[in-house]
Amino acid sequence: MATARHRSRDDRIPAHPDIHTISLQQVLEALVDPVRRRIVSELYAAREDLACGTIDLPVSKSTATHHFHVLREAGLIRQYYVGTSRMNALRRDDVDEAFPGLLCAVVSERDRP
Repeated sequence: MATARHRSRDDRIPAHPDIHTISLQQVLEALVDPVRRRIVSELYAAREDLACGTIDLPVSKSTATHHFHVLREAGLIRQYYVGTSRMNALRRDDVDEAFPGLLCAVVSERDRP
């Protein structure tokens, strides 16, 4: 009798795109949404990885999940699990290498009056 294959924690998050395969257009389209800019700004300011639920967002959980997915697919964040918490890391070094100054400009713009 065959046994069912159980997904490991590593299987719960698809592979992250190589930053060199991401276009500036993809990144800008991800950052056009204010909720996604807020997530990026929170991760930038925290300088540490944050669980999805620790970032206060003005949207439902399912909508927040969508926003995190868009950011991951655009190469802006890396996601992984610690226990049952989905953690988010800003891919600061990768993004700065591919698009110098972009993250700083995005975060600075959010802080403008």
